[in-house]
Amino acid sequence: QVHLVESGGGLVQPGGSLRLSCAASGSIHTIRVMGWYRQAPGMQRVLVATITEGGSIVYGDSVNDRFTLSRDDAKNTVYLQMNRLSPEDTAVYYCDAWITVLDGDHDWWGQGTQVTVSS
Repeated sequence: QVHLVESGGGLVQPGGSLRLSCAASGSIHTIRVMGWYRQAPGMQRVLVATITEGGSIVYGDSVNDRFTLSRDDAKNTVYLQMNRLSPEDTAVYYCDAWITVLDGDHDWWGQGTQVTVSS
């Protein structure tokens, strides 16, 4: 079993910054891909950023150069630094990870953390 624990969401004013963290724990053999998706009210869940086992990072279209994804392999943790936030970034942010465990690769999701950008 694997658990993803997210933290760092909250309320921030337009132009501000937040840093999200997602820590994976459990019977982890290898983290294949790990990253973030977001879902605004009434919208589909979309990619924010992911990082592969080899270190390749993919960012979603709406991120541009405002967000930076990084990771700490020793802690099985990824960080999403979000700068120059706008109200359009308001959403529930979900951590997602493809992880190899004893019986193969599985996809796990965190519980989500709310990010609200408002003055």
